[in-house]
Order: sequence, then structure tokens, then C-alpha cells
Amino acid sequence: MTAIYIVCFILLVVGIIFALRLTPEQINKDISQLFTKKESLKDRALSARGKKKKSKLMASLENMRRVLQETGKEKHFSIALMASLLLMVAGSIVAILIDNYFLIPVLAIAFAMIPFAYLLKTIGIYESHMREELETALSIVTTSYLRCESITIAVAENIPYLKPPMRGVFETFLAETTIISPDVRRAIYNMKGKIKNSIFEEWCDTLIACQSDRTLNDTLMPVVEKLTDVRLVNNSLKTMLSEARREYYMMVMMVLANIPILYCINVEWYNALMHTVFGKIVLAICGVVILVTAVRMVRLTKPIEYKR
Repeated sequence: MTAIYIVCFILLVVGIIFALRLTPEQINKDISQLFTKKESLKDRALSARGKKKKSKLMASLENMRRVLQETGKEKHFSIALMASLLLMVAGSIVAILIDNYFLIPVLAIAFAMIPFAYLLKTIGIYESHMREELETALSIVTTSYLRCESITIAVAENIPYLKPPMRGVFETFLAETTIISPDVRRAIYNMKGKIKNSIFEEWCDTLIACQSDRTLNDTLMPVVEKLTDVRLVNNSLKTMLSEARREYYMMVMMVLANIPILYCINVEWYNALMHTVFGKIVLAICGVVILVTAVRMVRLTKPIEYKR
């Protein structure tokens, strides 16, 4: 009987979506408005001064959307959001099917996180590629600049050797200085906001200072070398943490595998775990522990970033 109710609920949801002609973009826009409150004048002033901090969840979502915009995959955010809602319902249905209502919030949250976990993996690959290209681009451009002492000439010389996304950034800089305005300082300042990286921002600030004081040119290369230092540290940490990550996954798999193993060893123990209130609570607690530790594991194994 429960299965019939679930099927009817799914058909009802699908019917409402088709009747209202809802799209992922529309759903994304409506949900964003629910979570975004109208800022007062005081809030705007605090944001401009950098004193108002956003919640970690909203900051993560905004960063995710920003990176997807840079990669030309902004629609993937809307698709992930809609998939997350559908998977949240699916997780709740799974908990109902196994007759454990304590697991409804746990499985709903766990299933809802799957699309964003995929996006985070994709974004991590993009950011790793971006850091590599940033290190290469700044190294060759800085070397040319120290030789000719003209950032415009240095960029023009090395454009053919640059790869996305850095090539697009420097092409925009070159177009601004040669077509729109010869103000190099302004062009560097505008370029600074194209890449969200503390070392790149420091390099741009140093480069702006070099335009009025050539004695500061020697300070550019040490800034670029920070990218190499960060890369070496991240490579070392990746090697050290990979074993810990594998052990964590093995432990989670062992915990989950204990359920069917328990059925094979002793059916009474299995029934006590799956069909009694105490057993259902124990399963829900295990689910919460796995969910919380998974989030912590992802946060603790993220690549380090240089902070000014």
C-alpha cells in the first residue's frame, strides 16, 4: 500500500511540474529568492566594508555559481539544484520503503548532496587546472616584463603560449590597453578582478606599483614563486591525505556492509536492527555520523590557499 501512495505522489509531482511548465531556471530563481533577503542600507554598507560575513552555505553556493559562470556551465547549477530536490524526495521515499522514519531527514539530506558533490569535484578539477595555468602564465609574463619593462609588450609576446582561462584574461587586458584606453594601471586593476586568487591579486597590486617605481620590479618574481610553494605543499598534502581518505571510505563501506552481513549471520539480530524502534534509531545515528564525517572529511582535505 505504501508503494502505491509513493507512486501516486511521484505522478502528482510530475503532473504539477508539467502543468505549471516549470523549468530548472525558474525553480532556481524562485528558491534563490526564498533564501535571499532584501538588504538594508546598513547591510550594503557593511558588505562594502567587508564587515558583513555571509553564511558558509550561501558563500559556498555563490562560489560554486561563480566558478560555473567562468567555465560557461552556469546552467549546470540550476540542473544540480533541481536534481537535488528530486533526490531529496527519493531519499525520503527510500526511508519510507525500509520503514524507518528516523532516516527520512538523513537520507533526504544525503541524497540532496549528491549533485553538489559532483559539482564540487568538477570545480576542484577546474581550479587545479586554473592554478597550474596561473603559475605558468605569471612566470613567463613576469620574466618577459623584467626584460623589456613593458607589461603590454610582455603580454603580447606570450599570448600565443598561454592557455585558458589565463589567455582570455590577458587578451582582455591587451585589448583594453591597445583599443580602449592606454591607462595601464587601470587595465591591471580591472584584470585583478578577473581571477579570484590572492597571489594573482598581490601580483597585480605589485605590478601597479611597478608602473610608478621601477625599483620594485624585483619584487614581482617572489610573488610568482608563492604559487610554486603552494603547489608543492598541496602535492605533499595530497599524498599524505590520500591514505587517510581511502581508510575513511573503507570504514564507511564496512559499516554499511555490516547490515547484509548481519542478515546472513543472524536473522534475529538483523530484524532487531531493521524492525525495532531502538534499531531504527541506531541506524539513523549511524547515518548522521557518516553524513557529518563525510562533510568534515571533504572540508579538511581541500587544497590549501594562500591568504594575504
